[in-house]
Amino acid sequence: MILRAQNITKRFPGVTALKDVSFDLREGEIHALCGENGAGKSTLIKLLSGIHPHGSYEGRFDVTGEEARFATIKDAERAGLAVIYQELALVEEMTVAENIFLGREPHRWGVFIDWPRMYREAQALLNRFKVDLDPAAPVRTLGVGQKQLVEIIKALAKNSKILILDEPTAALAEHEVLILLDILRDLRQRGIASIYISHKLDEVFGIADRITVLRDGSTVCTSNATDTSKTEVIRQMVGREIGDLFPRRTSQPGEVILRVDSLSVADAETGSPRLHDISFELRAGEVLGIGGLMGAGRTELLMHLFGAWGRHVSGSMQLHGQPLGGLTPETIIQRGLVLASEDRRRYGLHLEQEIGFNLSLSSLASVTRGGFIQRNAEIRRNQSMFDSLRVKATGLEAVVGKLSGGNQQKVVLGKALLTEPTVILLDEPTRGIDVGAKLEIYEIINQLTAAGKAVTLVSSELPELIGMSDRILMLNAGRVGGAFSRAEATQEKLMAAAMGHAG
Repeated sequence: MILRAQNITKRFPGVTALKDVSFDLREGEIHALCGENGAGKSTLIKLLSGIHPHGSYEGRFDVTGEEARFATIKDAERAGLAVIYQELALVEEMTVAENIFLGREPHRWGVFIDWPRMYREAQALLNRFKVDLDPAAPVRTLGVGQKQLVEIIKALAKNSKILILDEPTAALAEHEVLILLDILRDLRQRGIASIYISHKLDEVFGIADRITVLRDGSTVCTSNATDTSKTEVIRQMVGREIGDLFPRRTSQPGEVILRVDSLSVADAETGSPRLHDISFELRAGEVLGIGGLMGAGRTELLMHLFGAWGRHVSGSMQLHGQPLGGLTPETIIQRGLVLASEDRRRYGLHLEQEIGFNLSLSSLASVTRGGFIQRNAEIRRNQSMFDSLRVKATGLEAVVGKLSGGNQQKVVLGKALLTEPTVILLDEPTRGIDVGAKLEIYEIINQLTAAGKAVTLVSSELPELIGMSDRILMLNAGRVGGAFSRAEATQEKLMAAAMGHAG
C-alpha cells in the first residue's frame, strides 16, 4: 500500500465537504475516483496535494507507511505526489519547455539557466510520451487539448511515485486520449501508481484496476473494475437508475435560421487559412452536432460565427436571412445568436466575481431602465435561472471561482440563455461534467429545441454527438469531412470522416 486515507473529514463554513472518507492506493495501481460534481473528489485531492494543509481536516493520510503532514504543495511533491488538475495552470507567455521545467530549470555553473539542455530534455520527454509538440512553441498558441498534454508531461517530468489526474482527458481529442491511456499503462508497468478522476466511464473501465465512488462527500463503495459495471457505478454515483444517457427527443425542424455558404476564414494574426469552403444550414428546433479531431477547426468555426475570431476570406453567413459577417459579438448577441465557450475560465467567466454578476454580463440591457440597472428585476431573473440550472452553490452571492468545474459550466450556459437567443452555439458544454449534470444540460437542450431554438453542439465525445444531434457535421483540417443524419451516424463513420477517410 503506497497511500492510505483514513476517516478524512473536511469542513468549510456552513458545509461539510468530506465525511469520514477512506481510500487507499497500491503500488503500480490505477485507482479511479468517480462521483458527481460536488461529491468531494476535488476536495480530497486538495488535501492530498497540500493545498489544504495538515491540521485543517480530521483523519490522516499515510504515504509509503508514514503519516503525511503536508503543509504546502512542495511538501506533497517532495513525498512523490504530482497532481494534474482539470483547470490548467500554465504560464501562457512561456514556451512548452519553460512550462515543463518551471521552478526546476537546469543550470550551468549553478547560476545561469542552461537553455539548450532544457530544450533538449523537453524534446526527449515529448518524444518519450509520443506527444507531437514543439518545445519552443509559446503555450498561448496551443489549443486547450494541447495545453492539457503539456500539464501531463510537466507532472511526469518530476518522476513522481503517485500521479493524481483530475479529469485529464476532458479537453482531449480521441487520439490524444489514447496517447494518455498508453502513457498511464506504461507508468503502471514501472510501478507508478495513479489516482484517475474522470466522468468518462468508458475510459475508467478501460484503464482502472479499482473504482471508488464518492457521493455527497462520503465513500459509497470500492470495487475491482472487473467486478462491477458502468450501470452500477452510475447508480452508485447518483443514487438512482439512469436508463437513457442521451435523452434526445425527436424534433420537427422548422425554417432555416442560420445559413453558411462556402465559408473560408484565415487566422487574423498569422494570415494562414484555417477554415475552407464550409457550408451548412441550421433549422429551428434542431441540434446540429459538429465533431472532429483537435485542431480540425470546430472552435474556430463557432468563434467566427460569433464575430470573435478570424479574417473572412470568402463565402457568406446569414442569420434570419440577414448578413452576419463583420459584426461584433455584442451586435450578434442582439441579433439572437450566442456562444458558450469551451474555455470557461478564459472566455466565459469572471472567476473572482459572484454568480449573479456573471449571469448578468451578456444581458444587462434587458434589466436596465434609463441607464440604471433594475436590481430587483435582475435578481429575480438570475434566481430563476440559478434554480432551473440546479447550480450547487449557497446562492447568487457565491464566488464563481470557488465552484466545481461543472457548476461553473452551468453559470456559463445560464449567462448565454439569459440573452434569450434563437441560436445557441455550445462548444464542449459537458466537458468535465458528471453524468447527472450532463443529463440536466441535455434536458435544457431538449427544452430549447422544443421551444423552436436552434442549437449547434460541438463535442469531442462521439457517443454524445450521436445521442444528442439530429444531424452531424465532421470537420477535418478545417474542411467538411462528412455530413450525417442521426440515423446513419456510427462512431466508425464519424471517426473516418474526422480523419479525412469518409465514404
